[in-house]
Amino acid sequence: MLGQRLGHFRIVEKIGAGGMGVVYRAHDEQLDRDVAIKVLPAASFRDPSARARLLREARTASKLNHPHICTIHEVGEAGPEGAPQAYIAMELVEGQSLSARLAGGALPVEQVLRYGLQLADALAHAHQRGIIHRDLKSANVIITPEGRAKVLDFGLAKRLSGEEVTEATTQTVDSLTEPGALTGTLAYMAPEQLRGQPADARSDLWALGVVLYEMASGQRPFQGQTGFELSSAILRDPVPALPGNAPTELRAVIGRALAKEPGLRYQQVNELCAALEAIQPGAAAVRAPSRPRRERPKGRRASRKRVRALAVLPLTNLSRDPEQDYFADGMTEALISDLAKLQALRVISRTSVMRYKGTDKSLPEIAKELNVDAVIEGSVLRVGQRVRITAQLIHAATDTHLWAESYERDLQDVLLLQSEVARTIAGQIRVAVTPDEATRLARARAVNPEAYEACLKGRFHWYKLSPEHLGAALEYFQLALEKDPNYALAYAGIADTWLSRGDSGFLPQREAFPRGKAAAVKAIELDDTLAEAHVTLANFRFCHEWDWDGAETEFQRAIQLNPNDAHGHFFYADFLISMKRPKEWRAESRRALELDPFNVFFQCFLGWQLVYVGQYDDAIAQLRKTLRIEPDFSSVYLGLWGAFYQKQMNEEALAEAKKFFAVLRDNEAVEALDYGYAQAGYPRAMSLAAENLAARSNRTHVPAFRIARLYAHAGEKDRALEWLEKAYEQRESPLVHLSVGWDWDSLRSDPRFQDLLGRMKFPR
Repeated sequence: MLGQRLGHFRIVEKIGAGGMGVVYRAHDEQLDRDVAIKVLPAASFRDPSARARLLREARTASKLNHPHICTIHEVGEAGPEGAPQAYIAMELVEGQSLSARLAGGALPVEQVLRYGLQLADALAHAHQRGIIHRDLKSANVIITPEGRAKVLDFGLAKRLSGEEVTEATTQTVDSLTEPGALTGTLAYMAPEQLRGQPADARSDLWALGVVLYEMASGQRPFQGQTGFELSSAILRDPVPALPGNAPTELRAVIGRALAKEPGLRYQQVNELCAALEAIQPGAAAVRAPSRPRRERPKGRRASRKRVRALAVLPLTNLSRDPEQDYFADGMTEALISDLAKLQALRVISRTSVMRYKGTDKSLPEIAKELNVDAVIEGSVLRVGQRVRITAQLIHAATDTHLWAESYERDLQDVLLLQSEVARTIAGQIRVAVTPDEATRLARARAVNPEAYEACLKGRFHWYKLSPEHLGAALEYFQLALEKDPNYALAYAGIADTWLSRGDSGFLPQREAFPRGKAAAVKAIELDDTLAEAHVTLANFRFCHEWDWDGAETEFQRAIQLNPNDAHGHFFYADFLISMKRPKEWRAESRRALELDPFNVFFQCFLGWQLVYVGQYDDAIAQLRKTLRIEPDFSSVYLGLWGAFYQKQMNEEALAEAKKFFAVLRDNEAVEALDYGYAQAGYPRAMSLAAENLAARSNRTHVPAFRIARLYAHAGEKDRALEWLEKAYEQRESPLVHLSVGWDWDSLRSDPRFQDLLGRMKFPR
């Protein structure tokens, strides 16, 4: 081959040979650089499909881009027609193979940890992209002059049949490394591979365990003079003791990696990484981080103090399919929900943590913003009817791993999986769990997989809160009920969808709310422990039925079931302000914002509530802060309109009123406000806009409360009271704020207004 060309590569010299071909140094004449070229012998493949598969997998592996993985530049075929030669061009890595370095004996523990973490990080990068190595061994690792480990040949080992494995066990050990012999050196093969089963990520972890043992001791853990003796030792013998200078923790890590049964090993590389990082101070700093973050501090390990506040960051979707994002988001929400049942723990709500999805912020930065002691970071992988969650507990201030574990179940047992993760985390952070909380966590039951998946999709669409997405959400929740007619979560989702449709003005509330209430009642009949269903039912009783006692009972029941339910605390706060109980309102409002600090809805309505209690300047500051986060939130402009109106700053109030209608795309109302103000100032602007909306209400749905507000601002009391009566007949939800609302001060002394308050049975 010397001097010959493969495509635009000119062969310079032979570097080495192995079972998967001969490796040459070559010069890339297009880019003027030296590369390594592996020429794959045709004899290595029994049929063209095997050849095509290996080339396909090599092309897939070429997408790996990691500092501890040898980069594949090109995969191709060249040569005469009918007999082309397949080749793989890759990064030319200078240095010494790890196997050659180990010929001189064991490495210092610091180097074992350093190289072990680098190799584990390389495997993690590949596994997250669905690529396994299948032939990891010390001969496939190069240590560069800078002291960096580089893994070669990712994804290039061919799959082994049972016949090939049997043939290998009859050979001498020395022959197993000769060109043309069994791919995958036998000494590094996991027991399941020796049984003829397919290799998976856990097989790579076994091989990494062998390499770790080899680095720590200077020899491989299992020995034999023949392939049969060696394979028998791998299948039968315990892991030999490491030298006395090896830390106890390192022995434990290697022992678990070399468990005979795959289910007893680490299930994800990140778990092994966390275990290695915990062994020696500063070891974490040698890893290439899986996502950009600040350099982890060296020094003493973080002490395991009790965690009082926790955030579950969005779980990573490992399926590589964006269409599966709903599943990862749903599992994140479920884990938050389970942990939130623990009263002794403050758990940040979904709305605030989802803003960190895909972020490049460091964990200490995130923890500081959320005011938490620790975070849970992890991933979820859905393959067919199997689900795997990997979770890591991280000390926030130091970005140090404290614990990691992986869990796998069938989809029908996904609730059991979620509760098991939550219980384990509670134990790791030493949080007190009451008997009732323990019972609720343990009540998880099997679910219909199709119903569960439809429910996750429904919730995914519900969070988007547009008319189209709410329609899609309702369809998915109804599909879930077709699969499981007694699925409480589906009924809870339907209830929330009808509540959102009515509350957002997409449908008349008299049409939407009764349907939603019926679904909430059904959800609670099926599962009385669903805190979210109690919150929804409380809102129906509060906003539509004006059943103050019934609403308060449901709010309190929801908070009892889930002390960390931010929505429960927030809507209860809104109830309390409407009942003129400001001291209790402040406590509940504060708790809601502690649990969900970046919830724009909460931030906005805190501004409203500050207007209710007469703190106008504080309200303006709060609402303007909210606008910086969400510039097109119509309710913020409505709150600013009210605050300026109460301060008798009519010009500023008019400007906010116009912005309110502009965000609603109601150009007719904006034009009426402009025209009326030009005619006779603020009162005429409000009156003309009210007339415009009143006329439109004969053709389409317009909230009567909105028209009444405009007439009240115009000083037209009779018309304002007339439209308030219509809002009362329609049972429109904004009426629940009638006793504290900023729009009605000019009407409060009117007997008709007092009669309306009496009919709604507001407390005096």
